[in-house]
Amino acid sequence: MIIFRYLSRELLSVTSAVCVVLLMVLISGRFVKYLANALSGNMDPEVIFAVIGYRIPGFLELTLPLAFFLAVLLTFGRLYVENEMSVLKACGFSERKLLSFTFIVASFLAIVVGYLSLYVTPVGIKKAEAIFTIQEQKSELDRVMEKKFYSLRGGKGVTWVNAISEDRELENVFMSATIEANESSEASLVLVIADSGIQTKARETDDRYLSLKKGYRVEGIPGRHDYQVTYFDEFGTKLAPPEELSEDTATDAMTTKALMNSAEIEHRIALQWRFSIPIMMLIVTLLAVPLSRIDPRTGRFARILPAVLLYFAYLVSLNTLRGALESGSLPVTISLLPVHLVFLILALVLIFSEKIRASMQGILRFTQRGGN
Repeated sequence: MIIFRYLSRELLSVTSAVCVVLLMVLISGRFVKYLANALSGNMDPEVIFAVIGYRIPGFLELTLPLAFFLAVLLTFGRLYVENEMSVLKACGFSERKLLSFTFIVASFLAIVVGYLSLYVTPVGIKKAEAIFTIQEQKSELDRVMEKKFYSLRGGKGVTWVNAISEDRELENVFMSATIEANESSEASLVLVIADSGIQTKARETDDRYLSLKKGYRVEGIPGRHDYQVTYFDEFGTKLAPPEELSEDTATDAMTTKALMNSAEIEHRIALQWRFSIPIMMLIVTLLAVPLSRIDPRTGRFARILPAVLLYFAYLVSLNTLRGALESGSLPVTISLLPVHLVFLILALVLIFSEKIRASMQGILRFTQRGGN
C-alpha cells in the first residue's frame, strides 16, 4: 500500500499540473475568440465568463486523458532515470503490479471522464447554447447604450443616441457610415441625424429595420462640396443580420438518455463518441506504461515526442472514423470500436514485448551455459 500511495500521489500531482496547463491553453484560446465577438458587437462582454464556465467540463473531458498519459510517461520516466524503478524491481515489485496500480488510478479517472462526457458536458453545452441563442436574437440596437458611440457591425460606421426609453425607443439619433464605391471613385460618407428611432421587423421575413423619424441624411465625399442633403419624415435602414455564435450541434447538447432512445445515425455515433473518451483513457494508460521504459542514460524525455505522436494518432483516427460514419462514407454497422481494438492490441504488444525479450535472453543464456 505504501508503494501504491506513492505512485498514486506522483501520478495525480503530475496529472493535475499538466491538466491545469492544458486547460489554460484551451480557455485562453476561447477567451480570445469570445472577446473578439464582444468587441465586434456580436456578444455582450458580461456573458463571456459564463460561457467559458459552462464549457470547462468539455475541456476537462478532453484534457484529462492526455494529462494522465503524459503523467505516466513523466513519472515513470523519472523513476527509471533515478534508478528507483530498479530498486523496486530488485525488491520484488514486478511490472505486472506496476501496471495494475497504474490501471487502478486510470480507472478512477476514467469514471470521472465518463461522468463528464455522459452527463456534465451535455448540460454545460446546452446552457452555453442558450446564452448564444439569446445573443443571436439581439440586434445592433439592443446593444446600443445612451451617450456612447457604438461601432456598427463590419466596422464601417458608428451610431450614437442621446437617450433610450423603456420600450427601446431612441431619441436624438446620430449615425455615420461609409459606403463602398467602385475602384475608380472614392468611398462616400453618409451621416443620418433624426429626432427619434425605433426597431421594426418585417412581416414575411425575420429582417429587422431601424425606422427613423424627422431628420435628414447627408451623403458625399469628404473634401468635396457636392453633398446631397435629404430631409425626411420617416427613413428606414436595414440592420445587419445576427452572426452565428453557436459552436456545437444540437446533438452535442442532447442528454445521453435521449441519444440512447434515438435511432438516428448522427445520434448513435455521438453516443459512441461519449463512451469512447473513458475507453480511450484506459487504453492510453496501457500504452503509456510500456512506453515509459527508458534507459537511464537517455533521459526521462527520450520517448515523450513519439508517445505524444502515438496519442494524437489515436485521437485523429477516432475523429476520422467518426467523420466518415457521419458523412455516410462507411456503413453504420461499423462503429468506433475498431480503432480502440487496434490500439489495444498495440498496447498489449508493447507490454508483452519486454517479457518476450527477457524470456529469449534467459533461454539464450541457459543454452550457452549448457554448451559450456
